[in-house]
Amino acid sequence: MKKVISILLVLIMVFSLAACSQPAEAPAPAPAPAPETPDSETPAPAPEAPSASFEGKIAIVTNTLSQNEEEYRSAQELVEKYGEDKVVHVLWPDNFMTEQEQMISIVTKVGSDPEVKALIINQAVPGTNAAVDKLLETRDDLFIAYCQPQENPPDVAARANLILQADELGMGDNIPLQAQKLGAKTLVHYSFPRHMSIVLLSSRRDLMKAKCEEIGIEFVDATAPDPTGDAGLPGAQQFILEDVPKMVDKYGVDTAFFSTNCGMQTPLIKASVDAGAIYPQPCCPSPYHGFPSALGIESVGYTADAMAQVISETAKKLDAKGVLGRFSTWPVPVAMMNTVASGEYAIKWINGEVGDELDIAVLEGLMTEYANGIAVSTTTYVEGDAEFPTYRLIMMDFLTYGEEHIIN
Repeated sequence: MKKVISILLVLIMVFSLAACSQPAEAPAPAPAPAPETPDSETPAPAPEAPSASFEGKIAIVTNTLSQNEEEYRSAQELVEKYGEDKVVHVLWPDNFMTEQEQMISIVTKVGSDPEVKALIINQAVPGTNAAVDKLLETRDDLFIAYCQPQENPPDVAARANLILQADELGMGDNIPLQAQKLGAKTLVHYSFPRHMSIVLLSSRRDLMKAKCEEIGIEFVDATAPDPTGDAGLPGAQQFILEDVPKMVDKYGVDTAFFSTNCGMQTPLIKASVDAGAIYPQPCCPSPYHGFPSALGIESVGYTADAMAQVISETAKKLDAKGVLGRFSTWPVPVAMMNTVASGEYAIKWINGEVGDELDIAVLEGLMTEYANGIAVSTTTYVEGDAEFPTYRLIMMDFLTYGEEHIIN
């Protein structure tokens, strides 16, 4: 079950990435957002912080604020912690698939600074390998981390010292099991042909179906409109709002819903709440993904206290609707955890606290620390007879919204 399909359909995955970056899914942005133009390489300045206790700098490449807010904010979190003199934050172009030369220029520019000792890339979108290859022509002394890579895994493992990716196939087992814990008798899986042509997503769907059959849950394979189609995202969202009640009428309130598309999470959560149904997790598990916008919650930031407040407000809204205990997610945004844990690990590498061989215990400890003590486990990516120990697949326990999460 832990084996990941090795070659993803890269161009199609890019559409998946774009679908996962709908602005409607992001929480209310903080003041003074960064420039979002494709040729903007430097985000808005963050508050100055005291110099950190490590030599040199680390560089972080993320998508823009409009493409993925959580990735962007995670880099800013490290900038605020260590200061702009120690953490360099640059951005991929929004249209990275047609801006390969600019991607190469961005990575080469940060690598040309001899003070930069580590490079963190989140997400490692298509074209990252080519950009890193150019960098490696002159710099072979950097610690390089990829987060959520979208190129051939063995090729990625040949270039990066650390690779982090959510265990999508592991979710094929975990989502049905969590739905069962929440009381589900039926699990509806919404997707569309474009997503189901992506091997990773279709394989996860097949695993979910098999697990449902094993544990006695009825699996419903439902086709939704593609948000990139003629009706666009509004049409796809309207379909979800109208179809969920029909599914509940047909299968009952003990029906769990899951969608492969990020843009569908807000209407899916809203419709599931209104129908009294079950929702085991967003496609990209996070307390911020879909919940605030679906429930009318204003996000106040990404600190531990702010996250606890968002979780509390979500629990209050669910309680008022009578569905507390029937909705869950992962306790922290994985996209943010990946950047922060990679950056902190890179600093330990710079300081000589870890060697060139990946120290998994230290890595998982940093992730658990970010998750406020909630255990985070990783497993090794395996392809055929080959194992890639630096390629870590992430799994976390679920946060099921309950009374204990409500802060009075």
